[in-house]
Amino acid sequence: MGSNQASVSFLTNFARAAFGLGLSTAAVSSSLYTVDGGQRAVLFDRFRGILDETVGEGTHFLIPWVQKPYIFDIRTRPHTFSSISGTKDLQMVSLTLRVLSRPDVNRLPVIVQNLGLEYDEKVLPSIGNEVLKAVVAQFNADQLLTERPHVSALVRDSLIRRAKDFNILLDDVAITHLSYGFEFSRAVEQKQVAQQEAERSKFVVMKAEQERRAAIIRAEGESDSAKLISDATSSAGMGLIELRRIEASREVASTLAKTPNVAYLPGGKNLLLALNPQR
Repeated sequence: MGSNQASVSFLTNFARAAFGLGLSTAAVSSSLYTVDGGQRAVLFDRFRGILDETVGEGTHFLIPWVQKPYIFDIRTRPHTFSSISGTKDLQMVSLTLRVLSRPDVNRLPVIVQNLGLEYDEKVLPSIGNEVLKAVVAQFNADQLLTERPHVSALVRDSLIRRAKDFNILLDDVAITHLSYGFEFSRAVEQKQVAQQEAERSKFVVMKAEQERRAAIIRAEGESDSAKLISDATSSAGMGLIELRRIEASREVASTLAKTPNVAYLPGGKNLLLALNPQR
């Protein structure tokens, strides 16, 4: 009987100790919070509101139930969003913008009060569309391609200024995609085809002009040659023509002499005999 009472007393004391240890562990656990690398924390106090001090990395104490930590990721994060904007000449253009953003660490308490932890998702798409529409409206559709560096610089500067109003820092802003509507794309294609046809017509005209000049030069050369022959004939008589005839006959005889199937029979009649090797 005494041993049973001792056992019951031991189990009761053990249960009390375990319960007390559990309560102590829970109290200690609820009094600690950890801020990992690349993060910062802002404390909310039920009596004082958001505390102005930003908490750095490490394990820290807080008052359970009274205080609550808001932990921010302060590393640079990418965001991508698209916008369809109208140009100065009323063409619709689709653009995709990529930004690298991070919060201003010194202004985290203000961000918690005004925007919360999802500050970037609430702010960046809206101001990004606003800036894109405002900048694109200043240019014609073709200028967005020919002056793309200038357009990107305007978008970057304007977006950095707008994001700073919300305590957001932008490390990079870039236009990653730009495309036009169907009507404008077809107009550009037709313009390129027309330019190619114009270049082809220009080449045809230049070719005809060159051929005309060549014909004129050739006719002038033949006229000069005929004049020279006429002058030579007038001064030397028919001897020049006879000399040309003899030279031509000599060339013909030389050519025929090299032909194996033709024989020249000298005599008064100057006969030519074609030989057939198959006979």
